[in-house]
Amino acid sequence: MTITKDTLAQEALNLLKQLISIPSLSEEEDETATAIANWLKKFGVDTKRQHNNIYAFNKYYDESKPNLLLNSHHDTVEPNSAYTKDPFHPHVEDGKLYGLGSNDAGGALCSLLATFVHFYEREDLNHNVIMAATAEEEDAGAKSLSALLPILPEIDVAIVGEPTQMQLAIAEKGLIVYDGKVVGTPSHAAHPNDNSAIYKTAEVLTWFENYEFAKVSEVLGPVKITVTQMSAGSQHNVVPAHVDLVIDTRINDCYTNQEINEILLNEAPCELKPRSLNKDSSSIAIDHPLVQSGIALGRETYGSPTLSDQAKLSCQSLKLGPGYSPRSHSANEFIYVDEVYEGVQLYIDILEGFLS
Repeated sequence: MTITKDTLAQEALNLLKQLISIPSLSEEEDETATAIANWLKKFGVDTKRQHNNIYAFNKYYDESKPNLLLNSHHDTVEPNSAYTKDPFHPHVEDGKLYGLGSNDAGGALCSLLATFVHFYEREDLNHNVIMAATAEEEDAGAKSLSALLPILPEIDVAIVGEPTQMQLAIAEKGLIVYDGKVVGTPSHAAHPNDNSAIYKTAEVLTWFENYEFAKVSEVLGPVKITVTQMSAGSQHNVVPAHVDLVIDTRINDCYTNQEINEILLNEAPCELKPRSLNKDSSSIAIDHPLVQSGIALGRETYGSPTLSDQAKLSCQSLKLGPGYSPRSHSANEFIYVDEVYEGVQLYIDILEGFLS
């Protein structure tokens, strides 16, 4: 089946509109999974399903060849309270397609699906191509890409579809979220207390604000620590026994999560407990043929501070997709129609250079 790039781009846009119209919050993606599977089957693609993960292999899959994974997600966050448009009503105004999940990451997902269809029946590829439209990315759920990877063949390289304005995110920061506790002496507010957890917290916050890790990445910059939540106390006349903190730590490619954890547990002036250590930084070598194919088409490389399903991959991976990251999770989320068309075109052109 020969389909032009323009036709595939229009089909991708139509699918995106359909997906926007179907609520697909994390762990509630059953209907969008079915819609994606039906869309692929329309083009003769043999699809498989695990939970709400839809995946497929190129028609002439060859076990002797290395494997390229194309991955993006079809779940969304809750629409935030500032929406003035119906988040589930896809409509175009001034070249913008509005709707929840349009930018994150429906545009990238549908463009990748169209790209997979383009290469599905090709027999001359130097890599197999595996498509995975996955669920539960936004809440890092148990039935997300991490559940699918164990049943897939070994992946040699991957493209993760997220909004990057079709520039080449060759590295992505890892993440450790800490629950912190500043401990003091509880007391009645009327009595002296030289060990107040609340007053001690001021020094702790200053420490986190000023702390710097020695190694700075050429691509990802420094490790970034941000205190994002605080809670303490229940009554006006009681000094609480502790102040609870949440600390967001973004890890560059100079450190492993284990190394960062060891440093902070030894040096931080409060109790810390990591929620997880399995979201490491991700990267792909700038001289990798996939990256070089993008550079040859005028694409620029950069390091991304935001986390994606890349963190679940152990292979080299590239984050790449239409859309603009700051629009993600915003009110009245949108993607430009032209961005979807460009996404399909550039994905195909980059992979023509890589897979031929």
